[in-house]
Amino acid sequence: MDMSTPELSTGLIIRAQSGFFFVLMEGQTQPVTCQLRGRLKQGRREGDLAAVGDLVSFTQLTDGSGSIEEILPRKSEIVRLDPRPQGEYRQILLANPDQAVFVFACANPEPRLRMLDRFLVIAEKQNVPAVIVANKVDIVGLAAAKEKFGFYPDLGYPVIYTSAKENIGVDELKETLQGKLSALAGPSGVGKSSLMNTIQPGLGIAVGEISSYNDKGKHTTNFRQLHPLEGGGWVADAPGWKSLALWDTEPEEMDAYFPELAPLVEDCQFSDCGHTHEPGCAVLAAVKSGQVRRERYDSYLRLKAGQE
Repeated sequence: MDMSTPELSTGLIIRAQSGFFFVLMEGQTQPVTCQLRGRLKQGRREGDLAAVGDLVSFTQLTDGSGSIEEILPRKSEIVRLDPRPQGEYRQILLANPDQAVFVFACANPEPRLRMLDRFLVIAEKQNVPAVIVANKVDIVGLAAAKEKFGFYPDLGYPVIYTSAKENIGVDELKETLQGKLSALAGPSGVGKSSLMNTIQPGLGIAVGEISSYNDKGKHTTNFRQLHPLEGGGWVADAPGWKSLALWDTEPEEMDAYFPELAPLVEDCQFSDCGHTHEPGCAVLAAVKSGQVRRERYDSYLRLKAGQE
């Protein structure tokens, strides 16, 4: 009778559904269907114990399934705080993302830059680097597209101008996604699926199916999945991004999530400056001089006030 301890393996959770985790070991093509070991679930739970994107240690059982023994430390996470009667619950939309990729159209539909600013604030708050994709550049032309999105790189957010129809910027986007775990988000109708299909045939369909499933008011669904990229890397559709409320963000901390405002705050005359009307406000002076864009300042005020 073999009494030896089962061998531990390490793998990546590529899909989570109804308490089951599909864990893929490096070099393998088929994941192992795992559940959390009982001892991990003991005690009061304040959030998801494991999530898509997590690296885990697990043992394989004789029937081919697996038991997750340990969730390895995360370097980053996209969290949705869910208020419940017993306290906040941390719902992990994605573990260990390398970047968030926000896809917006240059036209048809008209880009909602306030929504983009909101997404960027959430990325800042969650410490996830953001990349902006300005799609459908063929409709308006590159010059007009840069008029709309061209100021974001100066704030630290790279912009990739793309067109699935004209195959513009596809290689640059593909290179940006290569070897990384990317959270993909953006409003409907921006051509996200077409763009993903151009990068890799079938990828947009896979992403689109999950997106439509989640968009039916089911952002709390526990069905999430990573999609592999040829040559390395993963894409995770993040429709839950729209539901990432900023209700847990104090108004006075909002300026910290606007890269152009954060360094100005210490130059304000008053330490509790609200940046709306106060004398000696460095932020207002920067808006007046054009150093800070009026539209970004308006986004700041709306988000600070709890408006969309």
